[in-house]
Amino acid sequence: MNAAQRAMTQLLKRDQRFKLEAYVFVRDALAFAHRAMTAESIPDPDDEDARHLTGQQLCEACRLHALEQFGYLAPLVLANWGLTTTSDFGDVVYNLIEIEHMRKSPADRREDFDNVYSFADAFEPKFELLAPEEAS
Repeated sequence: MNAAQRAMTQLLKRDQRFKLEAYVFVRDALAFAHRAMTAESIPDPDDEDARHLTGQQLCEACRLHALEQFGYLAPLVLANWGLTTTSDFGDVVYNLIEIEHMRKSPADRREDFDNVYSFADAFEPKFELLAPEEAS
């Protein structure tokens, strides 16, 4: 077992609120956001300052990535891993920072993840009824 695996194993034992999948998901959501940013607007994808996400931006990336991966089952999947609020995303991120699997900027704060959105609203299906003439 290498040092990174050992650190993650110790973290999972110390903080049992979240499953390993929660940590993998948050890291995947960060990569998802970076891919989207690179495709859209970052002139230099290697510039770490330009690629930095705020807590709120990472929460939004988590929401979009969850919807892409799991559709409207996203809140159930995330809850199974221990993720039920945006504050949970913050706890996962700061746990990963603690074991040096993620980094933060001096301006970042744990509170940046608190109450960004409600899971009940963020993953609620949105249906739009079209009049018959609009549907064709």
